[in-house]
Amino acid sequence: MMDRRAFITVVGGSMLAAPVAGEAQQAQNIPRIGILTNAAPSPNSPTLEAFRQGLRELGYVEGQNIFLEYRYAEGRVERFADLAAELVRLKVDVIVASGPMIQAAVKATNTIPIVMSAGSDPSVVSLARPGRNVTGLATLIPETTGKQVQLLKEVVPKATRLGVLSLGSGQGSRQVNLEAAKVAAQASGLQLKVFEAREPEALPRAFETASKARVDVLIVFTGFLGLQYRERVVAFAAQQRVPAIYQFREFVETGGLMSYGVSLVERYHRAAMYVDKILRGAKPADLPIEQPTKFELVINLKTAKALGLAIPQSLLLQATEVIE
Repeated sequence: MMDRRAFITVVGGSMLAAPVAGEAQQAQNIPRIGILTNAAPSPNSPTLEAFRQGLRELGYVEGQNIFLEYRYAEGRVERFADLAAELVRLKVDVIVASGPMIQAAVKATNTIPIVMSAGSDPSVVSLARPGRNVTGLATLIPETTGKQVQLLKEVVPKATRLGVLSLGSGQGSRQVNLEAAKVAAQASGLQLKVFEAREPEALPRAFETASKARVDVLIVFTGFLGLQYRERVVAFAAQQRVPAIYQFREFVETGGLMSYGVSLVERYHRAAMYVDKILRGAKPADLPIEQPTKFELVINLKTAKALGLAIPQSLLLQATEVIE
């Protein structure tokens, strides 16, 4: 016959264990989103906050009905594959990746849905129907580069030598960028010089080579090194007193002359919509990859003044934002 105190202990223990087991099961049912970024950890990251805001607008509350697993590469190429593999081992429901982290995710899994928050996957043949586990938002179209060359020519009409600084770009985006730059340079009567840095250690050499080339104007193709090392890149352009244009506004906010391209904050915000559709049952193979249609021109007048440049009024009127 069971002792009364033992019976109370058993029953009481069962009652206590039930909610814990229920909570554990509930937690297992909450979707987990893996976020792969090349940046360093930052609680105030505008792009990640834009993504979280997008989720909130769709009814998701972090820690309650969705979990976010952040993985930061901090600009270290050797960490890309390991971080992607880590998220695969965690069996996350969706991986959100940007830039070169997209390829790391693609290599790590062909089953877990991957949402591109900003970047491109060169293995995707059809934008309308990707046909695999990758979808999301592209940031690169050749027309952007042509417009950047045109803007530089408007600011420095007498320019004859155009430099292109490519910072850690993937092979696919590098080719698209360079081909577009060649076409635009030829159309504008500019000689083209290309400088590359595929890892952080190569930045000083790229700067030195670009300095010796004495280019009149410069386009910076961001790649995975760009945003991480934008202060060094902007400082180099200032030191060389060369007017430079960048792909993203973050460079101009750091002190760069001007930028023309998509808004990374807007891209991350829209990535939440793709995550929501996938969690509701949509297959990434059936979700069209969104091409950019909205671009922003940001101009830093303080930098223009330091370079002795007068920005044409026509350009200022086109600008999305002018920093004074």
